[in-house]
Amino acid sequence: MMEQLAWGFTFPDIEGGTLDFAAYRGRVLLVVNTASFCGYTRQYDALQKLHTDRAKEGLVVVGIPSQDFNQEAGTEAEVKRFCEANFGIDFPMTAILKVRGPEAHPFYRWVKGARGWEPGWNFNKVLVGRDGRVAGVFGASDEPAGSRLSAAIATAIATPGTSQG
Repeated sequence: MMEQLAWGFTFPDIEGGTLDFAAYRGRVLLVVNTASFCGYTRQYDALQKLHTDRAKEGLVVVGIPSQDFNQEAGTEAEVKRFCEANFGIDFPMTAILKVRGPEAHPFYRWVKGARGWEPGWNFNKVLVGRDGRVAGVFGASDEPAGSRLSAAIATAIATPGTSQG
């Protein structure tokens, strides 16, 4: 049986289409569960900067709006407007999804199976390496430009992927 990799997951996107992680095979993903009305919402600025500054090196930031902590807008259209107007977000974003518990999106259930971890709050981060495996998990207090996350991203970018999967 082939090992499950991140490239096997699809998500409904914020505009009603499909976001397919297979399109990012061989890149590094920073998957962040987001919310519009959280004390950490200001991290959108740094996430957008990270996405823009490191895109040429293969990093893609992906936002997963979630109402699991009761701090997200009511609709995808509201989330999209809020993110574009306040932070100029242009990285890929999904529809509003569950990120923890038995109803969590399959990607988050996979991370929990692989790492025994699920988001404990908004702006938790999952780093996926070029090989499609979980390279690290980070909490809300791990700032996008902070030393811990920056070091993990640099390592993931420098590590070649594999052709399997």
